[in-house]
Amino acid sequence: QVHLVESGGGSVQAGGSLRLSCVRSMYTSSICVAWFRQAPGKGREGVARIYTTVERTVYGDAVKGRFTISQDNAKNTVYLQMNSLKPEDTAMYYCATGLGSVCYSPSWDPDDYSAWGQGTQVTVSS
Repeated sequence: QVHLVESGGGSVQAGGSLRLSCVRSMYTSSICVAWFRQAPGKGREGVARIYTTVERTVYGDAVKGRFTISQDNAKNTVYLQMNSLKPEDTAMYYCATGLGSVCYSPSWDPDDYSAWGQGTQVTVSS
């Protein structure tokens, strides 16, 4: 079973930037790697995902134009560059992996992802 470790979270002011990293314990081809977030009292929200084989990317409506997902296969790492951060971006951010086909789903169902990291906290102050 692959293990995922997120890092890069922290506290920033509105308008600032952070880059999150998700390192996989092993290389696996043709998978979907996604970032979700969960704010206190809310459900898990899909943020961005990438199909590693063709680098097909999809973004949640709330982050389009501000966040960028990318990968470095040599490091088994997926990144989430977050720019123009807003207080409403405050949440625990999780990395997750699933079958490659999940990246073509019209929905963001957490149950489609079989492996999850422990999360990294992002706090944006106004």
